[in-house]
Amino acid sequence: MFRSTRQDWFSNIKGDTLSGTVVALALIPEAIAFSIIAGVDPKVGLYASFCIAVIIAFTGGRPGMISAATGAMALLMVTLVRDHGLEYLLAATLLTGVIQIAAGYLRLAELMRFVSRSVVTGFVNALAILIFMAQLPELTGVTWHVYAMTLAGLGIIYLFPYVPKIGKTIPSPLVCIVVLTAVYMLSGMEIRTVGDMGELPDTLPVFLWPDVPLTLETLRIILPYAIMLAVVGLLESMMTATIVDDLTDTPSDKNRECKGQGIANIGAGLMGGMAGCAMIGQSVINIKSGGRGRLSTLVAGVLLLILVVFFSGWVSQIPMAALVAVMIMVSIGTFSWASIRDLKKHPMSTNIVMLATVAVTVLTHNLALGVFVGVLIAALNFANKVGNILYIGAEDAPEGDHRIYRVVGQVFFASSERFGNAFDFKESVAKVTIDLSRAHFWDVTAVEALDRVVIKFRREGSEVELVGLNEASATIVDRYAMHNDPAAVDKLMGG
Repeated sequence: MFRSTRQDWFSNIKGDTLSGTVVALALIPEAIAFSIIAGVDPKVGLYASFCIAVIIAFTGGRPGMISAATGAMALLMVTLVRDHGLEYLLAATLLTGVIQIAAGYLRLAELMRFVSRSVVTGFVNALAILIFMAQLPELTGVTWHVYAMTLAGLGIIYLFPYVPKIGKTIPSPLVCIVVLTAVYMLSGMEIRTVGDMGELPDTLPVFLWPDVPLTLETLRIILPYAIMLAVVGLLESMMTATIVDDLTDTPSDKNRECKGQGIANIGAGLMGGMAGCAMIGQSVINIKSGGRGRLSTLVAGVLLLILVVFFSGWVSQIPMAALVAVMIMVSIGTFSWASIRDLKKHPMSTNIVMLATVAVTVLTHNLALGVFVGVLIAALNFANKVGNILYIGAEDAPEGDHRIYRVVGQVFFASSERFGNAFDFKESVAKVTIDLSRAHFWDVTAVEALDRVVIKFRREGSEVELVGLNEASATIVDRYAMHNDPAAVDKLMGG
């Protein structure tokens, strides 16, 4: 345990501290923007980002991943805040945390194994596009100074790492923010800054119990929102954890991450903050800037609060162009460019899953819906492929008037019709043997198909024998088959 703690917290102190500083600066305008989207005071998003980042640093299952207030969660809060106010949002945030903790104990993170690589790639590409699109308002209808500052920021980000000695030591996004802020303060040019996004808080967060009646009516109001927030938050967190696993080539405990997200959201709700989850953009910034351990997440959260409360005068001077440059770097680094090259090499079905995930996510701005569509298409494609791997051969036995059918493959809802159509019921034989030693029956639909085959043969006067059923198939056939029940046979055949 001591070794694990040392690895998670103290194996990369310098890199985690510097990367956490970059993340803290980048979190400020996003937290304010997400608060505006949700229709609440900027303090709500900033306090939430601080609480969630600090708590998840201790409770999360993925070291180096950044969690805070997010746009995906903010979009789900708009109606609740508009119709019922902030207090009900805080109550929904607490319930969201409880649901996520329960999901962790129920090990629902194991469902991630049903998300194919093409869905993950589509998710990543969609998020990269959304991150870039989110910067466009800052680059629309502005003076040339903004474009110049943004291009200069990108130049610093991509060229500074080549500077001898210090280029690999100091994160280039941090250098970009510091240099462009200094240029803005010295030149006095008219461009948007962090201070123009909204008022920064001047006090520390305090314990705040939601002022709502503890009644079933309150539960009826907040439960649908809490469920949506919990699902979207866990989905985005699990997907982000998978991406960070790949970037760092290290594993993570996703069930612990579910519990950690829940605890963090409860903490945020009790401190006047809104629900949040993992942020792929900030997590990529952290990893690209050298962050690897829990210390980077803790530094990001603590420094965020220190900056906005005690150094708001300086922070408000950061030009948005500097942060836009950092986020453009994130979108470029997040997008899987290899997926474009692989379109020609990968099967069409894989490409369709990836592109559908991207399209639905970008068009709806709903990460959960995009992933759901991708998983659904991938599942249907898999079922279709497995359903087509079914062979049924027929041969006559040496004794004559006896036909043997040999079934090879998987019989389930997608292949049951093909299974039923493979037998010749018009040819009258005294005995039919169906050899199922190389077949597997998966569901009730498959058993019903077998029932129909047996019943049709018997109706033609043939004796039917089933041989070779494996133990699992025999269990489901014995439990649900009806071909030996006269009443059930009559009902099945429409009698």
